[in-house]
Amino acid sequence: MGKIIGSAPVLLVADVAASAEYYRDKLGFSHDRFWGDPPCFCMPHRDGHIVMLSQVEDKKSIVPHYKVVQGLWNIYFWVDDVVSIYDELKDRGAKIDYELCIQPYGCKEFGIQDLDGYDIAFGQDLG
Repeated sequence: MGKIIGSAPVLLVADVAASAEYYRDKLGFSHDRFWGDPPCFCMPHRDGHIVMLSQVEDKKSIVPHYKVVQGLWNIYFWVDDVVSIYDELKDRGAKIDYELCIQPYGCKEFGIQDLDGYDIAFGQDLG
């Protein structure tokens, strides 16, 4: 029987090159290439996880989840050392959306916001 071996969120972005640069410089991702001429798609990756970035013509198409459901992220990354990731991203100059905290559901987490306003959380299960 086949099994799922990975997944990748897809984010609609206003400027794929600027977004890929943000993910590289501020979040520690890497990217190998852009697709399209002019570039319109990129797949930054870190620690075996990919975020797909797809450029849109109309910025009105970009609707972060928190604008639909209060407090909802677009991506939630589970991490093994949330304090270390927090310190790294803060040092890199990522826009911290909310500071390290312990949530009622048993995770220590924080959130960042990318160039298009997407909320991305990094959490460590304390259980």
